Amino acid sequence: MKYAKLGLFIGLMISLFGCGDDVGKVSLGMFTTKDVIIDARDDPKIPGVTCHISRIEANLDFADPSDMGIACRQTGPIDKADIARIDRSKNGEVVFKESLSILFKALKVRRIYDAENQTLIYLSYSTKETNGSHKHAISTVPLYGTNAWQSAGVVTTP
Repeated sequence: MKYAKLGLFIGLMISLFGCGDDVGKVSLGMFTTKDVIIDARDDPKIPGVTCHISRIEANLDFADPSDMGIACRQTGPIDKADIARIDRSKNGEVVFKESLSILFKALKVRRIYDAENQTLIYLSYSTKETNGSHKHAISTVPLYGTNAWQSAGVVTTP
């Protein structure tokens, strides 16, 4: 009976640590409590785009480091109607946000539309300066080959 309870406890702990929306988790070593987490996030206004964001998770720290990476790709159709729904200003709009600490630090991903090159730009960044730097990374999704692509000479208004 004692071993059955121990087995149940271990199974419960494994299932709890396996929960989450991450698609990958890599330990940084046996003698550290830090892992690299890879999350997959779909753009809420452009469902044909998925971004994979990697970041460090410091399990026993109050704050995660600010370093991150991002790669966004077309994973489905992108239509002109999708592009018409997004913020097309130079500041773009925040499409993802995740708290990284209790000290007001967040990871944000902002989408910016480059109309001249017909490309979606995804900028991931930390909202808190770390070691004299605001960490950031960038990825792009060109619209060429999608239904949202505009032929040369065709101008559309936002």
